[in-house]
Amino acid sequence: MKRPVWAEIDLKALAGNVREIRRVTDESAQIMAIVKANGYGHGVEHVSRVALQNGASWIGVALLQEAILLREKGIKAPILVLGYTPVDDIAEVIRYDISQTVFTWDDALAIASVANHLGKKAKIHVKIDTGMGRLGFKWDRETLDIICRLAHLPGLEVEGIYTHFATADGDDKTFAQEQFARFQQILKQLAARHVFIRWRHCANSAAVMSMPFTHLDLVRPGITIYGLYPSSNSRDLVELTPVMSLKAKVAFVKEVPEMFSISYGRSYYTKEKTRIATVPLGYGDGYSRLLSNRGQVLIRGMRAPVVGRVCMDQLMVDVGHIPGVQQGDEVVLVGRQGSDEIPVEELADYLGTINYEVLCMISERVPRVYLNGDGSEGRFS
Repeated sequence: MKRPVWAEIDLKALAGNVREIRRVTDESAQIMAIVKANGYGHGVEHVSRVALQNGASWIGVALLQEAILLREKGIKAPILVLGYTPVDDIAEVIRYDISQTVFTWDDALAIASVANHLGKKAKIHVKIDTGMGRLGFKWDRETLDIICRLAHLPGLEVEGIYTHFATADGDDKTFAQEQFARFQQILKQLAARHVFIRWRHCANSAAVMSMPFTHLDLVRPGITIYGLYPSSNSRDLVELTPVMSLKAKVAFVKEVPEMFSISYGRSYYTKEKTRIATVPLGYGDGYSRLLSNRGQVLIRGMRAPVVGRVCMDQLMVDVGHIPGVQQGDEVVLVGRQGSDEIPVEELADYLGTINYEVLCMISERVPRVYLNGDGSEGRFS
């Protein structure tokens, strides 16, 4: 049974993006593919496999559950949980051979206790807050003392240390450079105390492209894997191809007279006699209600405006200017059709947000169809 709504995931484009990231990454650094939030809505298992086959050697996730899912799907590469994991779940971290981010001394002690009880070592990466203000030890002398103690704590293997940039995607790199200098100072002072940590990392997508001096031992590309740019000022640095397209089929076409109201609240009235097409996709699928009377779609290679309020499961478009539109015609809400394209950034601009959020908004009830690059496809919900 096929729903007439789907997201196409171009695995060939995904592979090409990872190879392009590998091309611009320092040859001494490895790539950690960031696949949190179900691979930014693309499907965490498929994204992970393709990334690992095309230059990545690590996987980064936000949640322990994401890491366990990948392990149970047979992914054997190192996986780092970037977010918080309650101590009650640390036994699972160790059981599945997952690396865990640590940003408090108390958590580190608790993790070590669990590991010692199991007779094993827990792999941890120490997070340093150099200015993001989210998670991490502050860059100060007390943190140096804590890391030195962690390095000798039974039950722990301190395999990594990292920070995260707050402004690497901006035109002004001053603060990102300041963050990097703070991180480097921590590393230098640790080395002076004979503490050397194998995996040092801080470069996100923007820094991978525009701050090569930050690559260190690992880089952590996220949005670029999926063919999108972290900002408009980075488009000339690498050549990326968008991976996801959002499509549907016309469900119904009707002729309506002038001044005919469309959808809830009667927020739109036709300006002349026209034809209205109903598309079986709505805000329940992640196409925001804020796109009501604003968004556009592609049908038969031409743009059609969204008219009236987007409903939970359906939306309407005016196709009076497009000859021959009928039930079953392909509708492109994100992606290319003919010579025109609706990029993710267009929706993001309408919504006053970023391309990352638009991808993550596409709900689980939209089936993902994976294009394999050889003309074949597979449908997965």
